[in-house]
Amino acid sequence: MSKNNNSNMRQNGQSARLPRKRFYRARAHSNPLSDSHFPIPISPADVDYSQHYPHFFPSERSDDDNGSVPPTKVRFADIGCGFGGLLVGLSPLFPDILMIGMELRDKVTEYVKERILALRATNPGKYENISVVRTNSMKYIPNYFEKGQLSKMFFLFPDPHFKEKNHRRRVISLQLLDEYAYALEVGGIIYTITDVEELGDWMRSCLEDHPMFKAVPEEELEADPVVKLLSSATEEGQKVARNGGQTFRAVYRRIMLEDG
Repeated sequence: MSKNNNSNMRQNGQSARLPRKRFYRARAHSNPLSDSHFPIPISPADVDYSQHYPHFFPSERSDDDNGSVPPTKVRFADIGCGFGGLLVGLSPLFPDILMIGMELRDKVTEYVKERILALRATNPGKYENISVVRTNSMKYIPNYFEKGQLSKMFFLFPDPHFKEKNHRRRVISLQLLDEYAYALEVGGIIYTITDVEELGDWMRSCLEDHPMFKAVPEEELEADPVVKLLSSATEEGQKVARNGGQTFRAVYRRIMLEDG
């Protein structure tokens, strides 16, 4: 996303036009084990965040910046961000924290890009801290994030992959938790939620069995403003609520691995 795109929207009188989801619909899920056909950074140092967050990476910094240092690294990652509802909900709660959505489906990714540009154009100075990238997070987390870079990761209503032979495609597993633990700082939090009880049990079991994660106490969750968004911010969560469905949540903290 660039400043030129943002300014062009204002000049063309398109600032109030949010994209319509019906033009960006795609299959509900994609095979995360299939080959990728999009650019992948070789390492986190190769990710150009100035293209994602131009407000925080101005081409020229003036002398009246009071020596302030802008955030230069993404701290929140929404894995499988869908249509971007969580990012939009989180942005005003943490306006100085950079967040990125990671989505495999190309049309959905394009929708989120256009949605963010429209929100920025109609709300000057806001929503500058969120962006999206098309990628396969199950394969390329280490290509985007350094060790301990993230403080929060979100896995909201992921594909349940009901068939046992497809469980290896699930975005939460003991093997993938190794990758997530690498990207999360000590004290960082993984948030998961689903409306499929069997998947909820699976995700909780994986997190419980992994030595580098520990359940966040319920009293702490009650005071966490993020938790309220898990079931309400996304299209999937809203659909579950409309249908009177039940959700299953598991929130775990990255801990230091004890020796011995």
